[in-house]
Amino acid sequence: MSPEEFRRFGHEVVDWIAGYLARPEDYPVLAQVEPGQLRSQLPPNPPEGGEPMAEILEDFRQYVVPAVTHWNHPSFFAYFATSASAPGILGEMLSAAFDAKAMLWRTSPASTELEEVALDWLRQLMGLPEEFGGVIYDTASVGTMHAVAAAREALDLRVREDGMSGRADLPLLRLYASEQAHSSVEKALIALGLGQRSLVKVPADAEFRMDAAALARLIDEDRRAGHLPFCVVATVGTTSTTSIDPVPLVADVCERERLWLHVDAAYAGSAAVAPELRHVLDGCERADSLVTNPHKWLFTPFDLSALYSRRLDVLRRAFALTPEYLRTPEQDAVRNGSDYGVQLGRRFRALKLWMILRYFGHEGLAALIREHCRLARLFADWVEASPDWELLAPVPLSVVCFRARPEVEGDLDALNERLMNAVNATGELFLSHTKLHGVFTLRLAVGNIRTAEAHVRRAWELLNEKLSEISDEG
Repeated sequence: MSPEEFRRFGHEVVDWIAGYLARPEDYPVLAQVEPGQLRSQLPPNPPEGGEPMAEILEDFRQYVVPAVTHWNHPSFFAYFATSASAPGILGEMLSAAFDAKAMLWRTSPASTELEEVALDWLRQLMGLPEEFGGVIYDTASVGTMHAVAAAREALDLRVREDGMSGRADLPLLRLYASEQAHSSVEKALIALGLGQRSLVKVPADAEFRMDAAALARLIDEDRRAGHLPFCVVATVGTTSTTSIDPVPLVADVCERERLWLHVDAAYAGSAAVAPELRHVLDGCERADSLVTNPHKWLFTPFDLSALYSRRLDVLRRAFALTPEYLRTPEQDAVRNGSDYGVQLGRRFRALKLWMILRYFGHEGLAALIREHCRLARLFADWVEASPDWELLAPVPLSVVCFRARPEVEGDLDALNERLMNAVNATGELFLSHTKLHGVFTLRLAVGNIRTAEAHVRRAWELLNEKLSEISDEG
């Protein structure tokens, strides 16, 4: 593509993106398509010759856009609501233009050093200790897997050299996480060859937080059974309810038992950017590692997850491998990103985070997080004030767990599932669900940079309208 053509279509694409971000409500939040619809609209075979970019962009608008579920929509309230800010999108574009492979300092000095700067800035905003160094991965699932691998390496069992397969000298390794912990913890154990049998699920209390006394008891039972406890994963902002495990109490247990403490703060870590919410990370300064996702609540285009650790040397020991073709003159004086994980090539993700931190500043980011928490609390107040609804979990941050409980006969789980599907089918908003104590629970997650009080109020109105229709139908 010539520079002139690139400039022409580049302007067209940026103009389209600007219009899209200005009017996301022109689109239904949830894609209004059937399975296989997009595929059936596209040719089954690739083109023999190149096609004009104008035609490609037209097909993008006609076929691809209708099949997109719009995470950038201000009424996307499902899962953990996220969004991409304009500065982050510009950073992503520049990163794509460079197409750097940040495996070594030499192959991308800018990426390597900007990653250190951006992560140190974020560390300061979150109030984490200075001895915490950071590494950027794609997702918290991958960050947690690397943290668990480091915890295993810290045991000095020669797993890196000799593996685990066929070894009679290895006891059953045990990792402990709350029954509310994210599934990525279990997947990490599967991927690392430790297996699901290594996971011990610790009971949670009435507010869905890890029971630290139960943790201590389970560790003691495992030691007496001849097993080897090695790691505990605490969660700051659980996926279902955003509950916060008692990290100070969990850290006490880990220090006494000499276990690696990893904190999954994928969602709630960003909350600590607001000074009045910094308490969510109480005790995390004592952790060995912590993962948080700027692509969740810091308006960073997916994907960018940050793993912090006071023991990056152990992580490097677990993964560093330098064949001759990767040796460089300065390797002992710099940090090579590929030494800290399974990837060799790494994207220039730091650029978009650095641009976001500069564009919004501490005050701007804190104000957005503060407003999202206010909107969630406002919605929760409406739920609590209505006789037809009830809260099913505390609301510490920006997610509300609730359900309809009208005075009608019938199965409340079925009613709430029907209600969720009816609301989502309108295209006006998108809710997700979970189950708490076996009860079907609706979740409204506020986290989109464009969400305003009017969007939350419309969600409440629509929920009540659909509940009334369902109740009238019987």
